Amino acid sequence: MRIDLHTHSSVSDGTDSPSQLMHRAAAAGVDVVALTDHDATAGWAQAAREVAATGVHLVRGAELSCSADGISVHLLCLLHDPEVPELRAEMQQARQSREDRAQVMVERIAVDYPMTFRDVLDQAAHGATIGRPHIADAMVALGYMPDRGAAFARVLASDGPYYVRHYVQDVRAAVQRVRAAGGVPILAHPRAASRGRVIADEVIAELAQVGLAGLEVDHRDQDTAARTHLRALAADLGLLVTGASDYHGQGKENRLGENTTDPEVFARILEQGRLEVVRPPRT
Repeated sequence: MRIDLHTHSSVSDGTDSPSQLMHRAAAAGVDVVALTDHDATAGWAQAAREVAATGVHLVRGAELSCSADGISVHLLCLLHDPEVPELRAEMQQARQSREDRAQVMVERIAVDYPMTFRDVLDQAAHGATIGRPHIADAMVALGYMPDRGAAFARVLASDGPYYVRHYVQDVRAAVQRVRAAGGVPILAHPRAASRGRVIADEVIAELAQVGLAGLEVDHRDQDTAARTHLRALAADLGLLVTGASDYHGQGKENRLGENTTDPEVFARILEQGRLEVVRPPRT
């Protein structure tokens, strides 16, 4: 069984609709896929409608924008109840802050690369969480950049002159909110140093004490040394070890099923989550 617990659709910064994602997962030979859009659950219903047609099991989740002492952290939240007020409010605040931030960034960028926020909205699916990838897509569409990667490298980098921060929740509180909502919190790519600063082992130990369930170890942005370190850390802290693609469609090179989660680990995740996996009907 091939289990991919971290993917994105056009509801956040992926290029496939939730429906397309499910069909692409089937084509890639993935048996179980988690839809984990950034601070969003709006794609769940559409993805669930394709379970019967594709035969792919759906894990409903999200990827939460967080920070730990000023360092950006992403937290996968699997199988949580989306109606629990506190977590739902945090996710809504993060989405709104992303859109507000995007508008300010476009105003700054437009001084050097004439564009409007309408240009950005034209690159996003209806109801999508607006973010830097959509600004990148607008710059590509306008002919300023050859692709998303170039836009991020030249214009949208977090240390660049156009960058604007957005609201994120503290990761310690986020882990507790996820647990309170019946979700299973997994720290996404915690040693992806190419993305920027990473949190210390001591912080991960703190998160384990307040309810962290596991670490995403097998991820393309983590080399062999990082994965070896994380496996040992997970063993010391009693955390689960997961793997995933972090698929974004055409937005990144990541491919569905390129890293996967062991079925025994997945079974332990299911034991902890409030929601059931959406399964194909039995024949």
